[in-house]
Amino acid sequence: MEQNDHAAGDSRRLFICNGGFLTRPRLRRILQLAGWSLRIGLPGPGDHVGIWGDSPTAWRGKALAARRGARLVRIEDAFLRSVLPGRARGPVAGRGPIGLLIDPSGLHFDPDTPSLIETLVHAPATQAQLDRARQGIARLIAADLSKYNAHLPQVAPPAGGYALVIDQTRGDASLRGAGQADFRAMLEAARDENPGLPLVVRSHPETARGLRPGHFSPADLRPGEILCDSAVSPWALLRGAARVYAYSSQLGYEAMLAGHRPRIFGRPFYAGWGLTDDQHPIPRRRPASIEQLFAASHLLAPVWYDPCRDRLTDFEGALAQIEAEARAWRQDHAGHLAHGIRLWKRPFMARFFGSGRGVRFAAKPGPGVTMAWAGRADQVPGALRIEDGFLRSRGLGAALVPPLSLVADDLGIYYDPGRESRFERLMAEPLPPGGGERALHLARLLVEAGITKYNLSGEPPDLPPGRRILVPGQVEDDASIRLGAGRERSNLALLERTRAENPNAVLVYKPHPDVEAGLRPGLVPEAELRRLADVVARNSAADALMGQVDEVWTMTSTLGFEALLRGLPVTTLGAPFYAGWGLTRDLGPVPARRQVRADLARLAHAALIAYPRYYDPVSRLPCPPEVALDRLRDPAFGAGGPTLRLLAKAQGVLAGHAWIWRR
Repeated sequence: MEQNDHAAGDSRRLFICNGGFLTRPRLRRILQLAGWSLRIGLPGPGDHVGIWGDSPTAWRGKALAARRGARLVRIEDAFLRSVLPGRARGPVAGRGPIGLLIDPSGLHFDPDTPSLIETLVHAPATQAQLDRARQGIARLIAADLSKYNAHLPQVAPPAGGYALVIDQTRGDASLRGAGQADFRAMLEAARDENPGLPLVVRSHPETARGLRPGHFSPADLRPGEILCDSAVSPWALLRGAARVYAYSSQLGYEAMLAGHRPRIFGRPFYAGWGLTDDQHPIPRRRPASIEQLFAASHLLAPVWYDPCRDRLTDFEGALAQIEAEARAWRQDHAGHLAHGIRLWKRPFMARFFGSGRGVRFAAKPGPGVTMAWAGRADQVPGALRIEDGFLRSRGLGAALVPPLSLVADDLGIYYDPGRESRFERLMAEPLPPGGGERALHLARLLVEAGITKYNLSGEPPDLPPGRRILVPGQVEDDASIRLGAGRERSNLALLERTRAENPNAVLVYKPHPDVEAGLRPGLVPEAELRRLADVVARNSAADALMGQVDEVWTMTSTLGFEALLRGLPVTTLGAPFYAGWGLTRDLGPVPARRQVRADLARLAHAALIAYPRYYDPVSRLPCPPEVALDRLRDPAFGAGGPTLRLLAKAQGVLAGHAWIWRR
């Protein structure tokens, strides 16, 4: 936010002349956070008049500013905008932009006047900005993000080796009056200059959705030429292209980011820097690097917004938010038919996976089911398997506290080592650009804040001196025990094995909270506890205990993963998701397919960032894990509504009749 930090400190009057500024709440909010005070009326000589780009109504603002001696401020969407185009319909489209270009000097697509972006490109860039730009480009491509993001990874592009011609919507302001004839000239140039190549014309996303017409239709193409109006990734299209032709489309800019030198027929902000073949040169622009251009267009010029925390952010924060929203939409756009979801979970499941056509619930398994709770998924083998994530909540699922994170696994599920899971696939992949640093930073924040899966409070007991081993108890009918345990399949057996191999250690046994509450099986008889454990840490916070012990022994508990984040040695007797990667001492039957030797960064990235999805109950938006962490760090963050609290109390009364409340 280097360029726009000054904006948040002073209040400036911004007079507006069209209703779009009033009817779009997020637009108003970003302007307010950037320091602008929106007004209706007559500005004075020291005031500003805001206009939307060069829209059909912009003339009103221009005339008003000229008449009153006020300054024009041109406002446009930033180059990373949203999942769906602004003209689309529905709740997802209605969210609005994630960032704005607020430019008091010009308009980025008007080459007649230097814009803020052009000024920033001409200014010297620091090495830190260039390094950040380089990583930003890599992150943008790796995350498969563009201005609009309603493309689907599973949609294949045409066979590679083609000339790509990029269409735009008719009458778009960035075309500066160019029309059908200009686009036909570009198409003919692509044909003439690439006689041996196939030709692909890419439709604008708004044209593909029927929102605005483009310049090309199938009638404009010759036999063998392709009109690409499918939901294919723009980056996949660019990877397959041998040559790229654009007028002023942002995709022409992204072609540069992908390593192309595109042929440009208009005069967009990215032309004239020595990075494109320009039909119409812009002499005042001097050569610049792609990193300088990206630093100006994505890092410095835009005002980026964090809709979950309702504050300004930087490019990286905006990218993480759109990545979360795009991931949710891509998985949910067709809607879901869910099976095996308990009644109390259905409302938050509908919200969590509601970024498309919604969630319906099926009483019986069937071929139309697309989603199932992991424990019921064997009845619908092709469905996504749903389970709690590893940053879950303040409180227990068994106490009916809804989760902030869920996993949706299309292969298996992380706690079942008997079959490959999406988590294992992610562990076998290289980390994305910046992924390791982000994961370790997130892990550090978790540890510093004392965040665990359930975040229960409770002071630990005084521990005797010696080599202390924390032994976390588990729910004995839990699927992770049934499917992932080794020879030891009970808490008693876990304690006996740990004591047998560590006769002189101080064993600190932590009963599972669900078991302590009487909600799930797994009690160890008191006499056995006295025989095997030196300390029984009842009602103790897991984080506090981990800060006082030297190592952890477990069957499959998630606490073993949390211990790894805190640098503790971990011995596993089963095959939890974090075993078999070279980070634990494994005494259990770890799958042979886990061949990758991983570091903590890769494990943390897979478990905390890439595998789970997060939902923010405050903003009601998909969110990145950093937002979930902020919620969990907030002591005022609630544990569910009053209805769920009443149900949880009733559940406690009926703890001996689990068949009632576990429906």
